[in-house]
Amino acid sequence: MTMQAWTAGHLPGLRDDAVAWHTLPFGAAGERLEVRVPMLQPAQLTDLARRVKAASAQHLKTLPVSRIVQIVDAAVARLLDPADSFRREAERLLPVVSGYDAEMVRLGLNGYLQTFRAAQLHRFVAEDFANPKVLDEFQPALKGGMVRAFGPDLLVHSWAGNVPALPLWSLACGLLVKAGTLGKLPSAEPVFATLFARLLAQVHPPLGDCIAIAWWKGGDADSAAAVFAEADTVLAYGGNDAIAQVRAQVPVTTRFLGYGHKLGFGLVGRTALDTQRAPATARLAAHDIVRYEQQGCYSPHHFYVERGGKVDPRGFAQYLAAELANLQQRFPRRALALEEAAALAGWRQAAELRALADQGCELVGDAQAAWSVVYSDSAQPLAPTGGSRSIHVSAVDALDEVVALAAPHARFLQTVGIACEPQQLHRLAAALGQVGVTRLCALGAMTAPEAGWHHDGRFNLADLVRMVEIEASAERAADRLAPYAQEHLP
Repeated sequence: MTMQAWTAGHLPGLRDDAVAWHTLPFGAAGERLEVRVPMLQPAQLTDLARRVKAASAQHLKTLPVSRIVQIVDAAVARLLDPADSFRREAERLLPVVSGYDAEMVRLGLNGYLQTFRAAQLHRFVAEDFANPKVLDEFQPALKGGMVRAFGPDLLVHSWAGNVPALPLWSLACGLLVKAGTLGKLPSAEPVFATLFARLLAQVHPPLGDCIAIAWWKGGDADSAAAVFAEADTVLAYGGNDAIAQVRAQVPVTTRFLGYGHKLGFGLVGRTALDTQRAPATARLAAHDIVRYEQQGCYSPHHFYVERGGKVDPRGFAQYLAAELANLQQRFPRRALALEEAAALAGWRQAAELRALADQGCELVGDAQAAWSVVYSDSAQPLAPTGGSRSIHVSAVDALDEVVALAAPHARFLQTVGIACEPQQLHRLAAALGQVGVTRLCALGAMTAPEAGWHHDGRFNLADLVRMVEIEASAERAADRLAPYAQEHLP
C-alpha cells in the first residue's frame, strides 16, 4: 500500500502554524491519500472574510471584466495543458479522492474546462448582460438614465463533492462579477478548489488575496455564522437536506441561492430508432449514465422510448445494456460506499420483484454486472434509480405521454436529454418547460452543459449582482446645476 499526504485550503494572510488541521482519508486498497484541511476558529474565519473583502475592493473590483476573462482563461489554459504541474496534480489526486476511473476524470476535465475558455466566459457575461460594460461602469439604460451592476463584496460558496471540479463553475461566476470569494471545501472532494485558487494566485498574484478556501464540519453553527455574517450572498450546492441546513444558517438579509437535488431523464423518439441510429443513440445515452456515475443533478435515471421505430423500445434497452457493458471495460465503475451499495441493491431487488410479478418488466443483461438496466413495456412513473449506472427504460406510445409523468416532480426537474425530430422537439420543449424542465439537450450532452446555460432556470451572473440606477430625472436635475446650465430652460 502506498500512502500520500496533501494539504488543502488557501488562506491568504494566515500561516499554516496558526491554524488547526483536520485529516480526511481517501482511497482504496493499494493507494491511500490523507488530505489535511484547515479548521479555523470563528474569529479567524471572520478576519479571513474581511481580508478577502478588502483585497477584492483593492484589486478585483478595479479590473475590467475583459481583463478578468483573460486571467481566468490563462489559468484554465494551464489546467488543460497535460504537462502543467497543476494539471498533473489534478490528474493524480482527483481519481483517488473521488474514486472515479482515472481516464474518466481526465476526459471529463478536458470537456468541462473547455467551457471556461475566454470565448465561453464572454458568452457567460453576454447571456446575462446585454451590455457587459455595466459590470465596469454606468451605462445608458434603454428606458433612460444610467445603470451599473455591482457584485457582492463577499460571495460565500458551499460546495458539494459529488462531481470533480464542480467548484470552478461558481468560482468563475464570482470572479466575473468581481466578488471576493470564501469557499467551504466539501469533505468528499477538497482538491480542485484548492488547486484553482493556488493557480490563480500564480497567474495573477493580486487575485490570490481575493479568494480564500477553508473547511468546517457540517453543522458547525459557530463557524457558519462567522462566515455568513460577513457575506452579501451565499451559494450552496448539495442534497436538499444540506441545502436546507445552510439556508437556515444564513441571515435573512443575506441573499441565498441554493442548488439542490434534481432528477434527469431522457426521451427517445421513433425517428432515432432505425437500425443505424438506434445503436448510436444508445451509445450516447450510456455515456450520460456512466459519466460521474449519475452523481450530477443533470444525470439521467429514466429513458422513455417511443414505439413505432424499426428498433422497438426493448431492443433499445438491449443496445443500452451492451453499451454499458462496453463502457465498464473502458471506465470501470468506482467502488461503492456502503450506503451506495445498499441503495443500489434495494433498487435492483424491487425491480426483480416487479419482473416476477409483471411479464412486461425485466432486468436486461447480466444480473451480476456493474450496471443495471430495467425494462418496462409500459410507461412507468418517473423516479430516481439506485444510481451507480442503474437505469430504467420504459416504452411509451408517444413521447407526449411523459409530460404527465414528469409534472408531479416539477420542483426536482432540470435536464432532459432528447433524440427526436425538430417539430416534436419544439412541441415537447414547450410542454416540458410548462411543468418545470429548464434544460433540453442532445443525448450524450446531459452531463456537459453549454457555457452560459441557465442553471435551474436562473441567471448565473445576474442573480449575483445588484443593479444601481441613475434615473433620467437625476441627470436632468444635475444638468440644471452645471456651470453650463441655461437658466431660462425648465
